[in-house]
Amino acid sequence: MSYGLALIYGVLKIINLANAGFLMLGAYLTWWLFTAYHVHPLLAPLIIVPLFFLGGWALERTLVRRVLGAEPIISLLLLFGVWLVLQNLAYVIWTGDTRSIETAFVDATVALGGLTLSVPRIYVFVMGALVLVALQLFLTRTFLGRAIRATAQDRDAARLVGVDVDRVMGIAFGIGIALAGFGGSLLSLLFSFTPDFGRALSLKSFCIVVLGGLDSIVGVAFGSLALALAEAFGVRYMPASLQNLISFVVLVVVLIALPKGIVGTLRALRRG
Repeated sequence: MSYGLALIYGVLKIINLANAGFLMLGAYLTWWLFTAYHVHPLLAPLIIVPLFFLGGWALERTLVRRVLGAEPIISLLLLFGVWLVLQNLAYVIWTGDTRSIETAFVDATVALGGLTLSVPRIYVFVMGALVLVALQLFLTRTFLGRAIRATAQDRDAARLVGVDVDRVMGIAFGIGIALAGFGGSLLSLLFSFTPDFGRALSLKSFCIVVLGGLDSIVGVAFGSLALALAEAFGVRYMPASLQNLISFVVLVVVLIALPKGIVGTLRALRRG
């Protein structure tokens, strides 16, 4: 989810508040495919990712593109409205009942030394790492990936060298939405969910992106790991109900001390 948020901000320079809605929708579609059509949850992303990519591309073409040159508050309100539409659509279709996916895989554990680890959590972690590697290779080794990076750095210069900036922005937005849907599909293996699913995760996602750097996918990965470790060790010294407080404290501290994020600060120190 944070990868997609950083990618969309880097290319289109907007904050996608609708990410939480697509995350929630990805979880529901995984559950629906499993219960209605017996599609294994591990295979659901093969349907969800291309479907969400097309949906994100269409959303950028029809709505987001119209507000790119406007004040930032306009895009924020537009995408917040999209989030509310998706949330209420989920209430209409699936009601507000809590849903969860129950399979042998979801309940599986593995012993590692003196630890008992959840197999789904290991799987989600590995998939997150693989997505990072695939996304980084795509952005650095392919023509389209380099076009996305060029557009993120300077749209006018990218146009001058022949990049179809409008097409690139649509693709980047579609990839960002596809990543949000994929994240929701993965998290449906770990948590039960309702149409409100994704709200707290969306706020954590913003914390991660700010912590890692708004324009760095690798920085986002380090930011997510840093926040996860802070929360994991933080609950040893405070009630578990206050775990989300750690994210917001980290966000405030980073905005004050490291406004460019981890990667941006390291770059500035290297130049200095």
